[in-house]
Amino acid sequence: MTPRPPRGAKKRALLTADRLRDLYQAETELKYENPFQLLIATILSAQTTDRSVNLVTPELFRRYPTAEDLAAADPAVIETLIKPTGFFRLKTRRIIAASRALVELFGGQVPKTMEDMIKIPGIGRKTANVILGAGFDSPGFAVDTHVTRLTNRIGLVATKDPVKIEYQVCAMVPKEEWTALSLRLILHGRRVCLARRPRCEECVLNDFCPSSLVRLGRRLGKGRPIGEAPGSDVKLAWH
Repeated sequence: MTPRPPRGAKKRALLTADRLRDLYQAETELKYENPFQLLIATILSAQTTDRSVNLVTPELFRRYPTAEDLAAADPAVIETLIKPTGFFRLKTRRIIAASRALVELFGGQVPKTMEDMIKIPGIGRKTANVILGAGFDSPGFAVDTHVTRLTNRIGLVATKDPVKIEYQVCAMVPKEEWTALSLRLILHGRRVCLARRPRCEECVLNDFCPSSLVRLGRRLGKGRPIGEAPGSDVKLAWH
């Protein structure tokens, strides 16, 4: 059974979208010039930083500017080029396989629909949504580890299933907000709502985020929250 969103989730989702809109530009930190480059860069970004990816992709794309070029590449050369991103042997296999699929299925072009994109080996809904949103300006809500963590902490969802998170959040915010909200949640997760030591004191969501209210209360030596948070059903006072 799919868990229902927590009580007040939609109100918190809209507040989150409003607050983060004022804080972050809605853009990926990966550097790319076209959807093909974005697809490859997104695959390379697994288990590493966007900065690491941005260091290797200029030379990679200089040598292999098209899907046809990368599909025919020598794996040993690719491994050397992308080694700083980690898991370079696995990533080499994935980007070559993805390039071959692009050539065989789509004439070397990145498709513009979720249905077609997930036919490419190594491309799931998260990567597809990134490419749809950033590459084609088509609404897509990408769910990575940051989005999973934040949507649960903020009280937008009560599940760790990426597909369920995607569907539930998309049902709460306007379609035109999907791509931007996902990107802003990722940035907020990297800079403020950290996995181990979230910076709740400086978070713009701390007056209605359930996790933040509990953490701040504990740091003040107080107990569980009571009362009402402005603009939501989350408790504010403590006892």
